[in-house]
Amino acid sequence: MGAVAMLLAFVLRLDFDGFLLNWPVLLGAATLFGVMVSTAGVLLGLNRGIWRYASLPDLVAIAGATSVAIALFIVAEFLLIRLNAIPRSSVVIAWAFTVVLLAGPRAAYRVYRNHHDSKRRRKAEPAGGRNVLLIGATDNAEAFLRAIKERDRTSFEVLAIIDERGRRTGRSIRGVPVMGPLERLPQILSRFEARGRRPEAIILTRSRDDYERHASIEALVEIAATQKLEILRLPNLLDMQSIDAEIELRPIKLEDLLQRAPVRLDVPKIQSMIQGKTIMITGAGGSIGSELARQIADLMPGSLILLDASEFALYTIKSELSQRWQNIDIQAALCNVREKEAVRTIVERFKPDVLFHAAALKHVPMVEAQPLEGIFTNAIGTRNVADAALSANVSRMIMVSTDKAVNPANVMGATKRMAEMYCQALDLAPEVIGTRFITVRFGNVLGSAGSVVPLFEQQIKAGGPVTVTHADMERFFMTIPEACLLVLQAAAYTPAPHHERGRIFVLDMGPPVKIVDLARNLIRLSGRRPDEDIQITYTGLRPGEKLFEELFDSNETLSETGAQGILAASSRSIEREVIVRIFDEMQCVVGARDLQGALKLLKSTVPEFTPDCEDHLLMSTKRSAMS
Repeated sequence: MGAVAMLLAFVLRLDFDGFLLNWPVLLGAATLFGVMVSTAGVLLGLNRGIWRYASLPDLVAIAGATSVAIALFIVAEFLLIRLNAIPRSSVVIAWAFTVVLLAGPRAAYRVYRNHHDSKRRRKAEPAGGRNVLLIGATDNAEAFLRAIKERDRTSFEVLAIIDERGRRTGRSIRGVPVMGPLERLPQILSRFEARGRRPEAIILTRSRDDYERHASIEALVEIAATQKLEILRLPNLLDMQSIDAEIELRPIKLEDLLQRAPVRLDVPKIQSMIQGKTIMITGAGGSIGSELARQIADLMPGSLILLDASEFALYTIKSELSQRWQNIDIQAALCNVREKEAVRTIVERFKPDVLFHAAALKHVPMVEAQPLEGIFTNAIGTRNVADAALSANVSRMIMVSTDKAVNPANVMGATKRMAEMYCQALDLAPEVIGTRFITVRFGNVLGSAGSVVPLFEQQIKAGGPVTVTHADMERFFMTIPEACLLVLQAAAYTPAPHHERGRIFVLDMGPPVKIVDLARNLIRLSGRRPDEDIQITYTGLRPGEKLFEELFDSNETLSETGAQGILAASSRSIEREVIVRIFDEMQCVVGARDLQGALKLLKSTVPEFTPDCEDHLLMSTKRSAMS
């Protein structure tokens, strides 16, 4: 191709008659240039490219190789004949011809293969893929169009791209028209429906944060639900490491609708607490414990000890972590925090530097129906872990608490408040020097085991109705990863003055969310309309439930910690000797299965505990006595 390009340049520059007058010299020059092009092409790897995937980078490489060949040719010709035998402008012309002759066949072959594959795909799949619209005229949208056109099989037929801002309306990307703005989506859908090609789904090509800079994602979800369209989210294809990697479209999640700013962490401080250290997590198989384990593993601890009472949950999380982090020593300890000696033995054996206590019974109605089980696990279990940490001289123990511990209206909340009081008393005790006891309190976690979101999703999948206990019920919500990040941040915060000990760290949960609004958003995310396609019914408050949760008690003193998203609450405390006697007595009444005595002691220890239904507790007492 190089030799042909130079010959064409000579003919164009000298015309055919002029070329014939000196053809032996010109033919030799063309041959030399061909050798230079071949040499440059091999050295720069042009011969290694796959024509099927030729693109702009290949064109740039061709131009670069041709430029190198031209430079070598000029040097060689100058040394041989001082460039006197050939017109100098022909060199520039030859450069252009060479680029065209090298790039042209590649482009032609790619066009042929694309056409051939599309034809074969249409024969294999006469019905075609799902009709979809892309939201966002972005680089990611272009990458998606390119990917689906180059693959042998595709599940999507992109009808149009909706530019939410309307700035590129009337143009096209890879032959797909750009329409907009988003407000005209109903009219655009009607136009395609009239052609018999109504879209079945819309695909968001931007990240949530990027989209929120230009439009409201809630409005997009509302429009999609009104039009009965499934809404999906496209990953960042520009970060994909393989062109053959499967494109995984995911539905918009409820977490995407939470108006929360990204959390900025003090990474060096957290890393210094974790890196190279021995870390233990109780309840490691649960929602919070397992995510804590993942985030801690990212920080490269020396060893990670996973403790849980569920064999299956423990096996699952250990298998996952062992595959992803093969260079970390990961140990699994099957143990129930109720077993004092077993807990003490395990903690003494591994001697962790930091211990995260996430083991708990948290399902309010279930604990309300079986109060002794909740007291045994949440209160006495926490004491067992704390005493073991103190005995093994653990540097710090972090207890994961809940907003239900504030003015508790149920047994679960009261047991967690009792656990808070025990850890608080140990942290304040002057004789306790080597171990810090840190309590972190936060609200509901989206998607955790036993939370309301999975229940709503099951009800929506079944066609409804979605059951909400009360129209005015509100809760604080946070995603599991976000909650765990803030737990790590609070754990890394170490106040120097003794008067700052005993405080409870409270995560900033943002504004509370109405449960009914949560249900409506989940219905919309499924592509259906609340109160039309899926009904919402109200079942009434269950025993132990409150309409509104609180993160702070009115008697607690709040203060800033200097860490984003974390506040500190100074609450009522009890001296260590007193709380130890209370827990000793609670251990006795629980061991004797004395439900009435346990509830009375719980109420006296946590005076703010105000059960909303005393009759329910009496019924629980009767059931326990009958058993």
